[in-house]
Amino acid sequence: MKLSKDNVEIIDFGFKPEESFHHFLVLIPKAKEQDIIIFEQFDYDDQITINALQHMVTGAGSTAKILLSRKKWDLIESELRAEFNRRLKGMNLKSAKWKKGKNYLHRLFGKELMVLAWAIEDTDPGTIPLAIENWLGLRPEERWWLFTMTNAATGHAIRDRNKGWRKALRFALTENPVSSSGLDSYLNEHRKNLPLFGDEDTIESFS
Repeated sequence: MKLSKDNVEIIDFGFKPEESFHHFLVLIPKAKEQDIIIFEQFDYDDQITINALQHMVTGAGSTAKILLSRKKWDLIESELRAEFNRRLKGMNLKSAKWKKGKNYLHRLFGKELMVLAWAIEDTDPGTIPLAIENWLGLRPEERWWLFTMTNAATGHAIRDRNKGWRKALRFALTENPVSSSGLDSYLNEHRKNLPLFGDEDTIESFS
């Protein structure tokens, strides 16, 4: 637990329960052969156990968004940490690091993480450096918008894998440089409207 200069509780990567219970939770098991599980949570229970979370993965009402192999997680976790900590430091908030067990993220950071995670879940590991480069080339509000569109259509961790928007994200981030991709051309046409799909009150805070 950390406190901001206003004595607001901040947990891990910018999660502030006093402001909103909506957050993302990255579960990193101790066993290296187990997948990383990422959840979108709308309630905050600091007593929830790892076993309980692992049993919440299946079913239509599951809040799990992805099961990502440890090998692929290891290829992106340092870039994610660096990107989020850069922005936390810009807000005079302490940096965070990934740890075994439960890792909490501000809802906007969670949305951004999911865009990259969905893009690489079914791709060859050799394409992941390009996916990271393309992800870094997107503005935060563009990542939020991409999450919103992908989550609405194909947000279930298991049932929606490799379908629709999830599949499109893979092609967009792993097969093209952002500067010349169809995704970038589309976003260029809609950039002025992107805040309508994000969290208008927090765009300044996490951009």
